[in-house]
Amino acid sequence: GMVAQARAALAGVAHPFRFEVSPADRIPREEASVDVVISNCVLNLSADKPKVFSEIARVLRPGGRFAISDVVADEDMDAETRADMQKWTGCIAGALTEAEFRHSMKVAGLEDVTINETHRVHEHAGSALIRAVKPV
Repeated sequence: GMVAQARAALAGVAHPFRFEVSPADRIPREEASVDVVISNCVLNLSADKPKVFSEIARVLRPGGRFAISDVVADEDMDAETRADMQKWTGCIAGALTEAEFRHSMKVAGLEDVTINETHRVHEHAGSALIRAVKPV
């Protein structure tokens, strides 16, 4: 809302734009109608991550971008930690590994995937900036 508008102004965004907030697994937009999808640590909380990725790919226009900050599980995170409800609320459980992120986005039709860890949030997980593009 207002914070996003203010940040966009500070960043020098000049062309007309509109922010919309929606559930990640059912974005109320037409196919190929969105330039950018952003999110902050909610993908891990989704029970149906493939649906989220396919929905993002559906609404992005060709050349549209996807950029989120989320938790990425290390390959060695144990199944118990990944399923623990208390850790789920802290965005640790439910976290995909880097390989799972890459695979899920590829299946959804996104490409040029980059995953850059920014800092550790758990013994077996880090916060990362995750980006992808819908091919033209």
